Amino acid sequence: MTTAWTPDSWRHHEARQLPAYPDAAALAAVEAELKSYPPLVFAGEARDLTAQLADVAAGKAFLLQGGDCAESFADFHPNTIRDSFRVLLQMAVVLTFASKLPVVKVGRMAGQFAKPRSGDFEEQDGVSLPSYRGDNVNAIAFTAAARTPDPERMRTGYMQSAATLNLLRAFATGGYANLHQVHKWNLDFTGRSLWSEQYKALADRIGEALDFMAACGISPETVPQLKGTSFFTSHEALLLGYEQAMTRQDSLTGDWYDTSAHMLWIGDRTRFAGSAHVEFLRGVGNPLGLKCGPSLDPDDLLRLIDTLNPGNIPGRLTLITRFGHDKVEAALPRLIRAVVREGRSVIWSCDPMHGNTVKAASGHKTRPFERILAEVKGFFAATRGEGAHAGGIHLEMTGQDVTECTGGAIAISDDGLAARYETQCDPRLNASQSLEMAFLIAEALVAERQQARAAA
Repeated sequence: MTTAWTPDSWRHHEARQLPAYPDAAALAAVEAELKSYPPLVFAGEARDLTAQLADVAAGKAFLLQGGDCAESFADFHPNTIRDSFRVLLQMAVVLTFASKLPVVKVGRMAGQFAKPRSGDFEEQDGVSLPSYRGDNVNAIAFTAAARTPDPERMRTGYMQSAATLNLLRAFATGGYANLHQVHKWNLDFTGRSLWSEQYKALADRIGEALDFMAACGISPETVPQLKGTSFFTSHEALLLGYEQAMTRQDSLTGDWYDTSAHMLWIGDRTRFAGSAHVEFLRGVGNPLGLKCGPSLDPDDLLRLIDTLNPGNIPGRLTLITRFGHDKVEAALPRLIRAVVREGRSVIWSCDPMHGNTVKAASGHKTRPFERILAEVKGFFAATRGEGAHAGGIHLEMTGQDVTECTGGAIAISDDGLAARYETQCDPRLNASQSLEMAFLIAEALVAERQQARAAA
């Protein structure tokens, strides 16, 4: 990496996974226009998230990061945003109640419009067209016109991100996140889940505690934390031209921040030596994520950590592990061991989705719930065994009643996948499965706390 960083220094490095736009002048015009648009988030908000993530790194909080695999322009609707936000609130309440720790809530929302792909082209019936790379790049329909990268789509992505953020901020601070609403957060179709009854019982206990607190003079009017919550956004910083256009210099500190989201991450396919994506993100002040998979060598990981977080700032860097249920316990410990040995301050978070994708007999891509859960359990075992803290979970999920991942208490079968298979890219946990996963992670957090007490 070069010593001097500027918002465009990434252009002198190798950039993979970027679309090939046929009209360079049109691309430059859109990027120039985006540069003049208002920021979507503010530097102070990004610093607040870093401070909260520092508590996660210290074992004093837990990170819940979740949302769509790839947001869709066509599915843009306030109910869709509300339902995903609501499920994340439910999950956070379950995790907070079990762990007795604050939960830092970060959505894969308001900007997750670009996706890396394993190949530049897709073939159907002998016809080869550019791969679908997310709605910020091209459309999913398999036609030459739809698959041609169009820079105008970044403008649409910005507008939808701005509207989504506006609604999320209203939900988070306008009363919807009030803990007194905990019963009302349940979705109608989650009542079919065995875990819905557990959630209702937990909500009853929270309600009783709130009634007791109110009798003691503690209410949402006197304690603002009871009637609102902090909620942050994140996405993979894949389209570097878009990210550069959204990067601004903070007037208070003089530091540079990518104002497209509070947190940005680097994917498994773009974290190689000499990467333009690593070069770009090393210079912004936002908290960062780094996907870590089986191909990552411990020494390479340490070099990436030192590049992205040279000051070893707590909360700056989250390592998002994605190994697969059958590899995590064998491959993850060597990474943890190296990081612990060198005294690097990081958050260990588990992405149990990407390493567990299979093709069902029906032809649909799916992720079996039991494999997702097995990777979570393996992640907890690996961090515990190496003296590290299991700091977070990173899920592709939705508040909708989709049928994309098999299994769970609602027992979606291979044959049932076609009923409501709606994802733009990869299969997501539905609301019921997400709530179930939260309860199962909560059990692991309780066990961690008990073991820590026993060791003390």
